[in-house]
Amino acid sequence: MTAADDHQLAEQARKLFAGPITFLKSAPELRFLPNPDVPEIAFAGRSNVGKSSLLNALTNRNKLARTSNTPGRTQELNFFGVGQPLRLRLVDMPGYGFAEAPKDMVKRWRFLINDFLRGRAVLKRALVLVDSRHGLKPVDHEIMDMLDKAAVNYQLVMTKADKVKPTVLAATLEKVAADARKHLAAHPEILTTSSETGDGIAGLRTAILAAAFA
Repeated sequence: MTAADDHQLAEQARKLFAGPITFLKSAPELRFLPNPDVPEIAFAGRSNVGKSSLLNALTNRNKLARTSNTPGRTQELNFFGVGQPLRLRLVDMPGYGFAEAPKDMVKRWRFLINDFLRGRAVLKRALVLVDSRHGLKPVDHEIMDMLDKAAVNYQLVMTKADKVKPTVLAATLEKVAADARKHLAAHPEILTTSSETGDGIAGLRTAILAAAFA
């Protein structure tokens, strides 16, 4: 892809995410999923990784996705429609790790996510969010292993990059990249973002568009 192609794709992504974006539905079970008629990009991340804030920054909305300091707030698969007519869907998956919820509920979430990942033909890529302050945790490796086994292409996205010094961020990024190379389904490029400063958001939009229509 040439520099002109890159610029054109970035502009298409900017226009797409500047247009209509709406909450479509929540799916507590697979039978409530929308029809598999457009590409989907899923967002996965440890509880409190900043997933809702990133979705809001990505879509230029303040309250598209609810943010909460309570781990485990998202308990269903939440679908957001991008474009009018509908071009693609964003899927906000339940946060994983130390969710403040009964164990049987956590177990149901895990089965829901696993079944969704394995059986969703229109799922083009999963974005696994990683807190820049902490790097990969054991629960992150668990979801990466799950994605590997489900043969779902996924890409790591570092969040809260503004919260750490550039030298620390670079070291964390290097370690995360080395770990990612051990996973078969991981995309080689790791994106770095900040919901507060907007750094990396335009690149994330472009990556989503490229993955959705590859």
